[in-house]
Amino acid sequence: MNISGRIAWRYLFVKKHVSSVSVLTYISISGITVGAALLIIVLSIFNGFFTVIQGFLLGYDPALRVESIGGPVLEWNDKLGKQFQNDPRIVEYTPFVEGIAMLRTRSADGVQSYENKVIQIKGIPTNLSSSYKIDNTASINFYKATPVDAIIVKMDQKGADLNDRRGFLQNLPLKSGVKNLHALQGLPGILIPEYLRADLQLELGDEVVLLSARHMHKVLTQISIPRSMIFTVRGVYELPYISSPPPILLDISAAHRLFLTRNKISGVDLSLDNILQADEVKASLESIKEDLFSSDIVLKTWYDLQKPLYDVMDLEKWGAFVVLMIIILVAALNILGSLSMIVIQKKRDIGVLRSLGLTVKQVQAIFIQQGLFIGFIGAFLGAILGLGFCYLQGKYGLLKLSSAFIIDAYPVDIQWIDVLLIMIGTLGLSVLASWMPALSAAKMHPTRVIRYE
Repeated sequence: MNISGRIAWRYLFVKKHVSSVSVLTYISISGITVGAALLIIVLSIFNGFFTVIQGFLLGYDPALRVESIGGPVLEWNDKLGKQFQNDPRIVEYTPFVEGIAMLRTRSADGVQSYENKVIQIKGIPTNLSSSYKIDNTASINFYKATPVDAIIVKMDQKGADLNDRRGFLQNLPLKSGVKNLHALQGLPGILIPEYLRADLQLELGDEVVLLSARHMHKVLTQISIPRSMIFTVRGVYELPYISSPPPILLDISAAHRLFLTRNKISGVDLSLDNILQADEVKASLESIKEDLFSSDIVLKTWYDLQKPLYDVMDLEKWGAFVVLMIIILVAALNILGSLSMIVIQKKRDIGVLRSLGLTVKQVQAIFIQQGLFIGFIGAFLGAILGLGFCYLQGKYGLLKLSSAFIIDAYPVDIQWIDVLLIMIGTLGLSVLASWMPALSAAKMHPTRVIRYE
């Protein structure tokens, strides 16, 4: 430690008795400690909620979606399939057809109810050897961030076990479940979300009637008889949702007939080996999209699909960061007060030091380093307290949530870039607060100070 640092440390902490200056110093350290700890805890909780929400959304949302503009108008071709297969970052790709349809319930004995409901429909391939040339060697990878108990798929006896709990392959339910959607006894099957089953009081084996908007438009424009399709409920899946509810899932061939799309699709969902590569894969597809796609398409990453929600969560996080930095700013003002009092008390010492050969910059460095010591000690203690609480919260769930939430305790996710930013901000404010006292000390004339003090 240089001479300026030694003197700075002695002025702060080597005291024969407790003075008002030392009390202000300890108050400043306490304020910075509390502020840094609160910042780490609050930002980690925001990160935890972001991770939980992201995990639930990625239980259904793909890592990257290629979507046609204006409905199911995208033409699938071998060139497009080979592009996806040759990219090592793409683990799985799933063409889909989606749209809106009107649903009417129909029980197994043929008795219909007259309650209609407009619902989102999504058609997906029912096996990995479909006409869309899905790679037969592609592995089934479940997204790790999705809670295991978040997805409950109940199939009839022709499909899977009644209580088969697993993950969710991007937008596909259990592999055994989607294979069970092929036509049996002339009727194709559907997989319905739990909220819809409870709302319509449906059971496995019940029949539902679907009528698409394209069929209704054809009835109005061509004066023809409406053609509806009958499906049987083959399974029920439960997926906690935050924004829009999950759709009814059916085989893509049945979706073609329902929406009159022939071989046109709405888009392709891509599952990536690393979700953090979504922007990179998006950029590479953007550069060659004119060669690959015959119609206008839009590329959306997992973040783009839920951008308003993610943006709001980011805004709340950094808004809380700015507000809590005010606590550290108040502690920094205490540093300003305590160092100003030290400058007043040590006028004679400053004059003696100057007369012994200390330069203006060395005198200024004494008080800047005092502020740096206070900021470093406070930030270090705050980091220990904040990280310690986050560890205990993650392991034991000290702060509980009410039963209305999808989790039972506040989640925490420590991101070291946030901790580093808090430490840098704390030290920066501490040095800034010590700048004015340091300038005041440096301006003192040594001869005049020694004569009159």
